[in-house]
Amino acid sequence: MELARLGNSDLEITRIGLGAWAMGGKWQWGWGAQQDEDSIATIQHALSLGINWIDTAPVYGLGHSEKVVGKAIKGLAQKPLIFSKCGFNWDAKSNIEPCLKAASVKKEVENSLKRLQVETIDLYQIHWPNPAEDIEEAWQAMAELKQQGKIRYLGVSNHTVEQMQSLQKIAPINCMQPPYSLINRDCETELLPYCQQHNAGVICYSPMGSGLLTGKMTAERIAAMGDDDWRKKADDFNEPKLSHNLKIVAALLQVAERHQVSAAEVAIAWTLKHPAITGAIVGMRSPEQANGVIKGASLKLDEQDIALIESV
Repeated sequence: MELARLGNSDLEITRIGLGAWAMGGKWQWGWGAQQDEDSIATIQHALSLGINWIDTAPVYGLGHSEKVVGKAIKGLAQKPLIFSKCGFNWDAKSNIEPCLKAASVKKEVENSLKRLQVETIDLYQIHWPNPAEDIEEAWQAMAELKQQGKIRYLGVSNHTVEQMQSLQKIAPINCMQPPYSLINRDCETELLPYCQQHNAGVICYSPMGSGLLTGKMTAERIAAMGDDDWRKKADDFNEPKLSHNLKIVAALLQVAERHQVSAAEVAIAWTLKHPAITGAIVGMRSPEQANGVIKGASLKLDEQDIALIESV
């Protein structure tokens, strides 16, 4: 699979990586029930297809996603690159609170290393800039952890250009992680140009619109979702946005038929055509889902494809 250099780091990553959000199972922002054996089989199958990095976070399932990733990669002769994050704590009752104090960040790293069963996290990111006044303290702590060898590179997720500028004064930003898809193009205006200018890699999340752009989502399927799936109440999955989003899906299906691929693969390929995007984080919950997205890493959309998609 094609590799790309992640910004100003020395990491060579495949154009798509495995997103482990849904593997956290049931929690406040979960995707519904998920069996660990399915998650482990998916991770190992995705690696066999050539994917070489996994993006997770402690808050996904309140530690559960990281534990599953750790089990899946344990004992592998060639381990994938592991990307994780910091910024949330939770109590015994599963109440989640944001925290970016230095002591908390350092504790989070130690806990993540144990759950993942690794000695170093390849890319460590501030998950959300919340509380905003503490991002510089967290970044300084992360820079110290890098010097100690517990993390290799530093990244941010969901930050503004102004926030990135303040952090750059402390230590270089190796990677930015924004949401980016045909239904969320906000980062094109300022964030992506800034990352290009400063040679920061970009790994976008939700390139398939959290499943909405896969070609398999309908109003009926959304209505039948369990209440433990956060998407059921999301704006993009409800009117008035849903009807327009499904028109985009119809265009993706036309392009997909032309190339003999899935709509999901077209949606992923569309994000990867932007010169600032190094890789896309693709959520997978089964080996079959992995098979249905893998060609998105290599699919090249032509002018006819882009014109059809953009017309919607």
